[in-house]
Amino acid sequence: MPKLDATMPNLDVTQFNVPHNQSFAKASSQHKPKILLLYGSLRARSFSRLVIEESARLLNAMGAETRIFDPTGLPLPDGDDASHVKVVELRELMMWSEGQVWCSPERHGAMTGILKSQIDWVPLSIGAVRPTQGKTLAVMQVSGGSQSFNAVNQMRVLGRWMRMLTIPNQSSVAKAFMEFDDNDRMKPSPYYNRIVDVLEELMKFTLLTRDNSDYLVDRYSERVETAEQVSARVNQRSI
Repeated sequence: MPKLDATMPNLDVTQFNVPHNQSFAKASSQHKPKILLLYGSLRARSFSRLVIEESARLLNAMGAETRIFDPTGLPLPDGDDASHVKVVELRELMMWSEGQVWCSPERHGAMTGILKSQIDWVPLSIGAVRPTQGKTLAVMQVSGGSQSFNAVNQMRVLGRWMRMLTIPNQSSVAKAFMEFDDNDRMKPSPYYNRIVDVLEELMKFTLLTRDNSDYLVDRYSERVETAEQVSARVNQRSI
């Protein structure tokens, strides 16, 4: 095997950051994990909302602080401006959260427009703040028929696009109308147990990563771009 050349002429070594243990937080935050929950249906008896409400109860029992966003009245993306009261509420909750749970019905083989619209109202950055970057995410779906995974697969792509840390586990509840009692509480079942699994994993990943999220998603390419912009401003002022 030929000896590899150790030089790296195309690398801006001033912006290179070799990962090591010393870069991680030395102490853990002690406040309750802050979890935002979103659902994808406005029906009076929305099963995605019922799953989210059941999830919030479980997360509270596990020691989290939870908030559920009600999408009722949220305008379509670009149908109003960002000063709309529901858009402001949603963005503030996004920035408040350390982790999130998304649950959507599967409709025509996809997540609903209601769930997608909520994410579409949240830009990748608001000034210097990235509302979703580095936050943990759990995805779930409900189906009216047999079990499917189209919606959760789509939400995984969406979570990655929003630069979130999507946990490996997920939940898909088939024939959701059969899984709730007359008081809108979820019945004991393997589906219920799987939701508990997902939420336990979300809590673990949130506790593990929340103090290090900025470091985990820090990018060489962005450090180089920022350095170039600073250099250009300095050069412009010196002219």
